[in-house]
Amino acid sequence: MIKVTCSSDACHPLRHLYKRLLCLKLLKMTDTKEMALNKVGEMVAEDYRTADVFKKYGIDFCCGGGKTIGRVCDEKNISMLELIEALSKVGQSSIEGEQDFNSWPLDKLAAYIEFTHHSYANENLLIISQYAQKVEKAHGQHNPEVIEIANIWRELSDELSIHMKKEELILFPFIKKMQRALSENTSLAGSAPFGTVQNPVSVMVHEHDNAGSLLKRIALLSNNYTSPKHACNTYRVLYAKLKEFEEDLHRHIHLENNILFPKAIVLEKRLNLIPSPAL
Repeated sequence: MIKVTCSSDACHPLRHLYKRLLCLKLLKMTDTKEMALNKVGEMVAEDYRTADVFKKYGIDFCCGGGKTIGRVCDEKNISMLELIEALSKVGQSSIEGEQDFNSWPLDKLAAYIEFTHHSYANENLLIISQYAQKVEKAHGQHNPEVIEIANIWRELSDELSIHMKKEELILFPFIKKMQRALSENTSLAGSAPFGTVQNPVSVMVHEHDNAGSLLKRIALLSNNYTSPKHACNTYRVLYAKLKEFEEDLHRHIHLENNILFPKAIVLEKRLNLIPSPAL
């Protein structure tokens, strides 16, 4: 690991610059010899997202975290260049920033939610489940809250998996069909199997509320995702991933509850698709 020492006040800007560069070192580091000397556990401690990369390559970042990158590559016959390339991509995920989602057509917004937030959730539900099971087994006796967290996560994972499928197979396709009908100034062939779009929307909103409640329970049990001092790397990564998941789900639900769903209800009325009540 690189170390910088300087006691002079004149060096303060250099120290600030070094700290900034250290945060970006996975993106900037091209010297494989330097990377080879980094310890796996220290890299995970600096950026928990590297844990997913190490896990993918079967590298133990917990008990075996004291090994260097060079050593684990030699032991496991892993291409160091390939591993470094995978690590360099950490932190390069796109940022939503100030996108004006409110101005997007509904088919584009639905596709974005599915491609961005559903994909993220599907991938991380499994990853977090594996971490939760490992922490539950290793620390449950002395930290019983992790057992409850693992149980809640299993419930949340099952519910969200079904929830997203209902959106992808039933609700989103109908919203996209309505948007195409508006854009092409054509009539919508056939009627919706669920009557008015307000019916599945109300179900989805209720399920969003339930998912939010489950995550609030996890946040409370984990002291707002604060790992204890004795926690191992897997324990710390679990809490960091849970916090990250909650933040993404908040953005995900915001786009649906506050933009996509209300506009879908308005669009249905505009297209005169609401079925007449039975006489």
